[in-house]
Amino acid sequence: MQIKYVGPKPLISKTGISFDSEYDDRYTFLNIAVQLLNALDHDYFEDRTYQYAIDSHRLRDNDILESLKEHCGDLDAAVSDALRAEQQAIDSDLKRAQENRLISEVEKEALIKNINMMENYRLQYATNDALYTCAVKKIAELVKKDHIDYVVVPMFQRFAAVLHSVQDELSQQRFAIDTKMDIYEEHGKLLVKMEVKNH
Repeated sequence: MQIKYVGPKPLISKTGISFDSEYDDRYTFLNIAVQLLNALDHDYFEDRTYQYAIDSHRLRDNDILESLKEHCGDLDAAVSDALRAEQQAIDSDLKRAQENRLISEVEKEALIKNINMMENYRLQYATNDALYTCAVKKIAELVKKDHIDYVVVPMFQRFAAVLHSVQDELSQQRFAIDTKMDIYEEHGKLLVKMEVKNH
């Protein structure tokens, strides 16, 4: 298993390959998610508030993987499940392309070639997504278990995106946990705060 950036979600057709920039590779959020996970699992929180240190250093890919293995239980099984599902989707796309009677043989050949060409890309994209999902689920679990009332991070897109993912995960718990996000300024810096309203 490895992690590496591949890019946004691919859109594959008979005319070529494009990318949906609204669905960026989860790899771009993994570093922040794992740093937040590590901190929430080890730090002491005054008044049940966690504030992310803005000067935190970027983790190496190997460190990200090791942290995820430590925190997320059977990581290999989660990734294997994601890869199996994505491989089935690829095989299904190939079967549909081969059976498509609405396009010419040249178009069919181009579509099959494009699907095959993007197979490794799609499998890595699915791997990164599975790893990110594990991190988010564990963060939500720690917020719930430790009764953390607030998580404060810098107001940058990736930080906010990770908190939104945690927010979504908390809302899907068996007993949904309500959260609220606020943006505010402190000492000239914009921050985003996730308030956990009920545990």
